Formats: sequence, C-alpha cells, structure tokens
Amino acid sequence: MTTTKTILLTGASSGIGRDAALGLARAGHRVFVAARRISALEVLQREAPVEPLHLDLDDPSSISALVAEIDRRTDGRGLDILVNNAGFATAGALAELGDAALRAQFETNVFGLMSLTRAVLPAMIARGDGRIINVSSVSGRIPAPILGAYHASKYALEALSDALRMELAPFGVRVAVIEPGTIRTEFASRAMTEATRERSATSRYARVYERAAQLEQRFDRLAACPAPVVRAIAHAATSTRPRRRYVAPRSFALMIALVRILPTCWVDAAMQRMFGLTRAQLVLERR
Repeated sequence: MTTTKTILLTGASSGIGRDAALGLARAGHRVFVAARRISALEVLQREAPVEPLHLDLDDPSSISALVAEIDRRTDGRGLDILVNNAGFATAGALAELGDAALRAQFETNVFGLMSLTRAVLPAMIARGDGRIINVSSVSGRIPAPILGAYHASKYALEALSDALRMELAPFGVRVAVIEPGTIRTEFASRAMTEATRERSATSRYARVYERAAQLEQRFDRLAACPAPVVRAIAHAATSTRPRRRYVAPRSFALMIALVRILPTCWVDAAMQRMFGLTRAQLVLERR
C-alpha cells in the first residue's frame, strides 16, 4: 500500500503539470498545486482534491508566501515531495535575443526553481527524508538552434540536479530528473508562434523562424500524449527505489544516445539542414 505523501507540483495549470496533479491526487496523495493563473487551478480543483496556491517564480516574496502557507497547512511538517514543473520556452536566434529575454528565461527556469527548492529543503533535511523531482527535457541533452535560450536553461537544470543529488544524498533527500520528449501540449507552439510574430519581420532568420514553426507543427502531430511523463513523475514520487533520470517516452533515449556518440559536426549539420541554417539556403531564401 502506498503511503500518502504531501506534494507540491508547480506549473499545474496546464499540460504535464495538470495531468500529473490529477493523477497524484486521485491516487490519494495530498497535492498542493501552484501556478500564476489561480483561476485555472480552481478549475482543476473541481476535478480532483487538490489545494491551489498562487506562485510566481520570478518573485521571491511569492515563493516565501507559498512555503509559509504550506508550513501553516501542514503544521510545520512541510513537504515530502517537490515537483519542479513550472517553466516556459523562449524562441529566438541567440545572436538577436536581447539580454532581458535571456535573463527572463533563466529567472524562471533556473533561479526561481532553485529559490523554491532551497526554501522547502530545511524541513526535508530535518526529517532526513524528502524528494526533489525536476522536470527538465530532452532539450537538456540535445542541442538545437532557435530554442537556444530554453535549451541552455535545461542544460543548467541537468547540472544543478546532478550536483543537488550528490549534495543531498547524505541527508536522505533524493533528487530525480524527468526528461520529456516531444509531448502534445501548447508549450512549444506558443513559444514558436510568439517568436515568428515578434521577430521574423526584421530578422535575418525570418525564414528560419517560419521553418521552425512548420517543424514544430509537424512534430506536434507525431507527439506523444503526456501519459508517459505523468507515469514517470508518479514513479519518481512514490517508488521505494526511484531512478535518477527518466526519459519519457523511452524512445527518446535512443535519440539522446545518438547525439552522444555521433561526431558533433554531424549533429550540427543535421540540425542546420533541418532548420534551413546553411549558407546556400539562407542566400537562396533572400532572393
């Protein structure tokens, strides 16, 4: 019989976070769900016994208020499990992406995530038990153009998770990383649509943005449903022996392996050809 856990799941207003929250709550766990859009969480609450909380990862006072509220509701015990799922993607060629956009990407996906993690750790360390589950992406191990800022934030999360796992192990706190592949949500399409609309008019990469948007639509038709990722989160949260990394769907593990063993110049060439980032293609498209 699974022991009931107290879980906080961020970014629960849509997509993977929403489905994971429903699954964990229906399995009998006490699930706090957090997001900026509290109205979306209240809709979720009508489907499962979750406890909505407002969270803005870019605002330290919001993080402090959320952790204080959880401590109050749990009589100071705090969380058993933190699922760091909140985040967003910024699309744009790095040569043209401004400092503000790059900092905003890291502010939410890296710095805010780590601030929340540090805030909930004292209670876990005091008990000698707890779990941190970081929802990264295969983008944290496979490079790609146009989404460089997002990929960089996930590469950073991978490294931070590895270091945290080793640092927290002596205190009984486990760290697991979930690496979703192409999943059928609005996540990527929203980023690509914004980039195409905002940057393509004056950009030297205008046709590349258009091609990237077309690729995203093609991949979306082939994308998996969130179920494999939800199962991975549930296993990392409840298994007595959680894995350190979960690639979901598992088929993407082959892609990661290929990127690791193939020469970098081959990977670069394949990505450039896919996105239309060859000199011949760019010159031809300017005519």
